[in-house]
Amino acid sequence: MTQHVKDLSDGELPDEAAAFLAAHPDIEAIDAFYADICGIVRGKRYPRALYGKLMRDGLATPGSVFLLDTTGESHDPEGRGFSDGDPDSFGKPIPGSLQPMPWAEVPSAQVMLTFRELDGSPYPFEPRNVLAGVVERLTAMKLTPVVAFELEFYLIDQERTPEGAPQPPRSPRSGKRMGGTQVYGMAELEDYSRLISEIVRSCDAQGISTGAITKEYAAGQFEINLEHLPDPLLAADHCIMFKRVVKSVAEKHGYEATFMAKPYPDTAGSGLHLHCSLLDEAGENVFAEAADAPEGTVSDNLKHAIGGILDLMPAAMAILAPSANSFRRYRPNIFVPVSRSWAAENRSAALRIPVGGRAARRIEHRMAGADANPYLTLASMLAGLHYGLVNRIDPGPPSEGNAGEVFDPALPFRPRRALEAFAESAPMADYFGADYVKTYVACKIAELDKFEAIVSPAEYSWYL
Repeated sequence: MTQHVKDLSDGELPDEAAAFLAAHPDIEAIDAFYADICGIVRGKRYPRALYGKLMRDGLATPGSVFLLDTTGESHDPEGRGFSDGDPDSFGKPIPGSLQPMPWAEVPSAQVMLTFRELDGSPYPFEPRNVLAGVVERLTAMKLTPVVAFELEFYLIDQERTPEGAPQPPRSPRSGKRMGGTQVYGMAELEDYSRLISEIVRSCDAQGISTGAITKEYAAGQFEINLEHLPDPLLAADHCIMFKRVVKSVAEKHGYEATFMAKPYPDTAGSGLHLHCSLLDEAGENVFAEAADAPEGTVSDNLKHAIGGILDLMPAAMAILAPSANSFRRYRPNIFVPVSRSWAAENRSAALRIPVGGRAARRIEHRMAGADANPYLTLASMLAGLHYGLVNRIDPGPPSEGNAGEVFDPALPFRPRRALEAFAESAPMADYFGADYVKTYVACKIAELDKFEAIVSPAEYSWYL
């Protein structure tokens, strides 16, 4: 305790950090972390006594760590890695992100970092900074996005099948392995109530506001909604933190949690749905129709925003579906969008306009898989929204009936085609940065090459 008191009195810690550590005298370690191009959490663990040094000097780490593939390998994309000497970027704690980790065996806290170049400019290959650059476009228009994430995930047994595939967990109440669909089933929620309650409590301890909890469309699949926030960066931060909470708490209870887009070939995939409204300086929702407009009226601002998002969607598919597995989620007639479509209260459309009062008028973007990077996914949606408003893009008429019956030929539903569309998009180069687009594509093509070089059991079965 003497050492802790010394830490708090040496003048290195700002009031927020000093107050946190004083309120948590048992904290022994602090995880300083960030999310890479794949949304994977990376970072360093600091002993408590060194937190003041982290606040003062920051964390120096090779910038190429943001450009690793899903397996953690560096492919030197666009010469960033071993070709350029792997220079450092510098991370500093994000104010307000120092929070306890209730699930940790050793009393611990975590803090999120954001990165700068040596000259103080934002490090351009950090996904969070990509999102920040897009948000600045809307801020310049005196508009504030209000954002909420919805994430589907699977609980799976820690034991794999003899073939190495995942399998549903056993109920902690009955001991029976989950099966069937039972969407919105309350009995299944009750089976896992202790685990789910600990997820909610851990989120609450970290300042993450959760909403409705749903048993989803397959055995072991659940959805927990995050609340709407008028801060896109904070909303995406919370999404990253939420994923870490879910995985950590599931492991503590003897399960695994996965946000893989399509863990089972014949059951529902997991999506990342984004809700977004847009406020002006007076706090009014610019997507809302006029107060005296006839029922069913769609405002021009909402139409243009929809038009822009749909216009950029082919190029955004490389972000919304970031891996070979991601594309397995897209199939007709299973409530997964397969077309550039929009409609009110239609879950087969890529962009759904939920019913509700004018103040709540918003877009639900349903295209991304749960494996997508939250920062880049939100950046692609806000880029399309801004693009549509500025260029007054007409989205065409809303879809009627089943919009998910036939694949849209304008959307690239193969990984290489999606990466080509992203690479060739002038608007995406404008919003994300030309260097970022080229480097993202190089990284993902290298990962895809490595994936496609694997000889699968099916190939031996079919061709040997």
